[in-house]
Amino acid sequence: MKKNILLMLVIMLIMITSCTNTSETDGLVSDFSGTLTETEISNAVLTPEILWKFGRLSDHQLSPDSKTIIFGITRYDSKTNKSISDIYSIPAKGGEKVKLTGSEYSAFNQRWKPDGTMIGYLSAESGEVQLWEMNPDGSSKTKISEIEGGINGFEYSPYCEIVLYLKDVKLDKTANEIHSDLPLANVRIIDDLMYRHWNNWHDYSYSHIFVAEIKKGKLMEGKDIMIDEPWDAPLSPYFDQGEISWSPDGRFIAYTCKKMKGKDYAVSTNSDIYLFDLETSETENLTKGMKGYDKYPSFSNDGKFIAWQSMETAGYEADKDRLFIMNLESREKEYLTSEIDHNVEHLVWSEDDKSIFFKTGIEATYQLAVIDIESKEKKQITKGDHNYTNFQLGNGFISGEKMSMSMATELFSIDLQSLEEVQISFENENIYENIDLGNVEERWVTTTDNKQMKVWVIYPPNFDPSKKYPALLYCQGGPRSAVSQFFSYRWNFQIMAANDYIIVAPNRRGLPTFGSEWNEQISGDYGGQNIKDYLSAIDDVAAEDYVDEDRLGAIGASYGGFSVFYLAGHHEGRFKTFISHCGIYNLESMYAATEETFFVQHDMEGAYWDTPKPKSYSFSPHLYVNKWDTPIMIITGENDFRVPYTESLQAFNAAQLRGVPSKLLVFPDETHHIVKPQNSILWQREFFGWLDRYLK
Repeated sequence: MKKNILLMLVIMLIMITSCTNTSETDGLVSDFSGTLTETEISNAVLTPEILWKFGRLSDHQLSPDSKTIIFGITRYDSKTNKSISDIYSIPAKGGEKVKLTGSEYSAFNQRWKPDGTMIGYLSAESGEVQLWEMNPDGSSKTKISEIEGGINGFEYSPYCEIVLYLKDVKLDKTANEIHSDLPLANVRIIDDLMYRHWNNWHDYSYSHIFVAEIKKGKLMEGKDIMIDEPWDAPLSPYFDQGEISWSPDGRFIAYTCKKMKGKDYAVSTNSDIYLFDLETSETENLTKGMKGYDKYPSFSNDGKFIAWQSMETAGYEADKDRLFIMNLESREKEYLTSEIDHNVEHLVWSEDDKSIFFKTGIEATYQLAVIDIESKEKKQITKGDHNYTNFQLGNGFISGEKMSMSMATELFSIDLQSLEEVQISFENENIYENIDLGNVEERWVTTTDNKQMKVWVIYPPNFDPSKKYPALLYCQGGPRSAVSQFFSYRWNFQIMAANDYIIVAPNRRGLPTFGSEWNEQISGDYGGQNIKDYLSAIDDVAAEDYVDEDRLGAIGASYGGFSVFYLAGHHEGRFKTFISHCGIYNLESMYAATEETFFVQHDMEGAYWDTPKPKSYSFSPHLYVNKWDTPIMIITGENDFRVPYTESLQAFNAAQLRGVPSKLLVFPDETHHIVKPQNSILWQREFFGWLDRYLK
């Protein structure tokens, strides 16, 4: 139930699944080639097995002279559940890619030294994750750190020989340390919130920022700039290094932190931007008094200003992302995007510091734009049905990562004068050449309150309008995550279409990229207008001659799973089957069991024990289970702490007790997302097996 989580999951997988190219599991040798079999080529459609052969491109970095890009590619082998990540280089304007790493261990977090002479990266080749350096051609790889316990990330300072790195620091006592005479006891002693977050229990440690010098080719032991502070930087649970920034003169580090503990931490989103002075060792809170998320600091090139993303409301994690800048001499703040009713993300200063480039959501796509600091005039740079997810500014061009529902992430170059886009990388061309993808069309549907709603419709490959197809209503999670042009390695629309389903994916009420009013409407109204929007979308498409209105299904995860549970009691016979993944079934138990209390506190508009009880709890799906009469499959992961797996157990038990045909999949080693290759393939097989049983 978070924005932009797919990218962070990929990064987390890179961090935790390093493996060898020759490792064996049950006698099987890992294969990371991505080569299609003759059978896969002859079938000519996207399958779960093929999806795990995609090379997943990430974290591209433009060289200081703007001539070369380095980037990561992660590949998986579904036979062994293994992955490997390597670093590649490619000319920034296009050309042949070169593999720079290729040992038995993953390499990631690649960074150019500011003088362009070396590339730093992280690898666990020595047993722990340490900092390595190599020449730009991949030669002379050398481990330069010996940090006890390893490091989690790093960034070079502008002057090369100083580095900040991230390391976990244990500050809290375990139960065995409190009761030292009971070394075999196994218990967590908890007396405050938050004791777990997203997928993990609190491990008595905190992510801290260290600063260290490189001397004679070795990284020295660093100085903890957060000594004895019991909080994380970057923020848990994503630990995004974009929340930390060096000043151009290397004197300051700006970082994001939420310096709260316990209940205060659980109910608030009030993070701040802190400025650490390396000369004085003093830390200043630059955003004191600003109550929502303040994140992603970015210094101007002359070091006189700092920009950051800011949300206004404490406790509202999906509030509008605003662009603020601060004059670092006067400490005066300015809100630059008050006239722009869209989020701004990923802030990059122009070379002359007169404007700021950013990413923004526009009608279920993510585009690049720029704002003039003096005039506040915004200019959209890119257009089209795609998502830009990351970008860097080069000499006269933008280097960016772009995806769509029909294309996994690839590198593109955008000329700043002509705005012409050129594709630079072609990582999965061997796959696209051998499979057929379905067409993706936008459709505008009139809602019950006479608003226009954008709906994506994805058609089967080789679609024949003279035939009648079953259709699936896709219910989006979040609840505030746009149904944009994302390429998902889990809920992949092209795989669904390849199974001869028409997919109906509406941008219902509560989703961003259509203005604040559209985004905010869902709070306290989970069973209201957005549910009507879902039904408007499926009714509109089902009226087409090529859709069989007697073979409709509804599917969704997280808030989308809630939507499925709610629709099961309110669909008035429209659907013949449902699938809910990690869905909310009982809003009261969800409020009391989820880890980020601020989320449910805001969206439910209070606790269920408040007087009067908020109206939002009347939308709880469990109150309408007496109306369930349609087959339903329910899926969950036992390590999901956002929507605890007991929500799914409650729903399945109720369906069984009421005699509703139902099936439950519980993944003991998965979380809110199914990310292990064989688990994911099994998920897809069960998913389509269930749909085919009731819709074909």
